[in-house]
Amino acid sequence: MGNRENRPSAPVGWTAQGRAANVGYSRKEEEEMLKLYYAPGTCALASHITLKESGLDFTVERIDTRNSQQTTPAYLAINPKGRVPALVTDRGILTENPAILAYVAQCAPAAKLMPSDAFEYAQAQSFNSYLCSTVHVNHAHKGRGARWATEQSSFDDMKRKVPESMAAAFALIERGMVKGPWVMGEQYTACDAYLFTLTGWAEADGVDMAKLPKVAAHRQRMSERPAVQQVLAVEKA
Repeated sequence: MGNRENRPSAPVGWTAQGRAANVGYSRKEEEEMLKLYYAPGTCALASHITLKESGLDFTVERIDTRNSQQTTPAYLAINPKGRVPALVTDRGILTENPAILAYVAQCAPAAKLMPSDAFEYAQAQSFNSYLCSTVHVNHAHKGRGARWATEQSSFDDMKRKVPESMAAAFALIERGMVKGPWVMGEQYTACDAYLFTLTGWAEADGVDMAKLPKVAAHRQRMSERPAVQQVLAVEKA
């Protein structure tokens, strides 16, 4: 296990080699320390799948959101936002899927979970950010209206808008964001786990998947991956 005092004081770069060097000194330690807090049916599925695909050692702990475990003092000490996912590492706790996905990819460079090319890496981050900041927020307007308003009429209006806003977001993804067969092209990346997670909400949000052949084919392709099947089995248990 690496000595903290011997760790580099600053990142050595954002090339593939640099990103690996930034975290490579503590790989064994990371493998021993990673712990994911998740809840079934949430966006944490993306981080769960990516951890499974990475080959890193990790443990998981289920948060019972139906009984508001995410708002208890014990969990708020882990993630003051009161949401999942949260990833415990030896250097601290990470939240938000885009950050966790990027971190896991850097901890497991051999798994190639993010592109090595700097521009393509930024494209992958752009895609994940869109899912986080737009698609997920569109979905949340269906049942989380209290985050933005106080009147029941406002909640109802937001809920009515969800099929339209979600369909528009997925139409944009269909038209130009999935290079095929995976989001970034021939190489599977963490972007695919994230898209699979949010696509799982689409039909219930009123999206017609028949109009999204590329997205639908991607979801089917993902469902055949052993890591995805294993994670879904854990979350459904």
